Amino acid sequence: MEKTTTYITDYNCITPLGFNVADNWQNVLDGKSGIRKHDLFESQPPFHAGIIDNNELERIFSAEFESENFTRLEKMLLLSLKPLVERHGVKEKTAFILSTTKGNVSLLKNKIAPPEDAYLSVMAKKIAAFFGFKTRPVVISNACVSGVMAVSVAKNMIESGLYEDAYVLAGDEVSEFVISGFNSFQAMSANPCKPYDENRDGITIGEAAAAVYLTSTSPSVSLYFEILGESAVNDANHISGPSRTGEGLFRSIENAIKEAQISAKLIDYLSAHGTATVYNDEMESIAFTRAGLQHTPVNSLKGFYGHCLGASGLLELIIAMESARSNMLIKSLNLKRQGISEPLNIIAENKVQEIEYILKTASGFGGSNAAIILKKCAQ
Repeated sequence: MEKTTTYITDYNCITPLGFNVADNWQNVLDGKSGIRKHDLFESQPPFHAGIIDNNELERIFSAEFESENFTRLEKMLLLSLKPLVERHGVKEKTAFILSTTKGNVSLLKNKIAPPEDAYLSVMAKKIAAFFGFKTRPVVISNACVSGVMAVSVAKNMIESGLYEDAYVLAGDEVSEFVISGFNSFQAMSANPCKPYDENRDGITIGEAAAAVYLTSTSPSVSLYFEILGESAVNDANHISGPSRTGEGLFRSIENAIKEAQISAKLIDYLSAHGTATVYNDEMESIAFTRAGLQHTPVNSLKGFYGHCLGASGLLELIIAMESARSNMLIKSLNLKRQGISEPLNIIAENKVQEIEYILKTASGFGGSNAAIILKKCAQ
């Protein structure tokens, strides 16, 4: 039986750097960051974060949608997914996967709504019903690897033969719950985050919504991406701390490369997780070196967007695909001097380079890790 091939042919994103892919790419290319200092919650001190402008969000949403009966996060998600559904439609066997870490957790404060309204499944069903999906929505909520894992799940669902195509939608917003949680860990930097830098001291939170369209039908567009391999491995190291040996991430990368049937040396660009915590970045340097990727150009996009939780992996995969489209390696912001035990080929300045094979990785709480490999295809 011939193996089904899965392609990514379309995508969109909503972030502090723009409400479409073109604006996001241009701002990233220009080295502009969406991170600013904010003072939003009485119970928390001022903090740096990448936050979408509320006035602009409301203006654009009102122009696109008639109903206002949606939460702020739902508006972000609807705006991100709408153009894709309009272009590709919804079939009987179209899958819908929602990736989020905390969803509508803000509804729980002061009992704004019944507790069940904050269930991730409720939000997924609400969005699925709006767009008329005929299949039951799937929710992927596995800490910070959720966005990358959701693409892997969509690929496997299509290749099982149960679905013809799929939409993966990811989103998380900056909330008091998330800020207080990371502050309790003492994991937030007092300044914009500095991935892999010797003076890195914590994360910067961000928010975004992102969507991709996957299909098993041979693409008609001139440029698209084939998913060659993927894997997710949990090393069960600690509830919040990453493995010191990078075991789960290393195995995820190793499995993805094996499925892709390529050599690690063929990877042209590695889009890393790079949260700018002391232990995450150190762990990644060890895992990448173990996988033979220490010379591969690598960056973290957290300096542009902050850490967007369940949306981070999908958003960063989209920017990685834009990098491949333009054959442009994007610098890793806020890096002055590497402070990791295994030196990496971190991109210091934007650089033109042919990009055919992309590796995207993510790591998160509970020992979760994920990796996915894409190949750029043109016709």
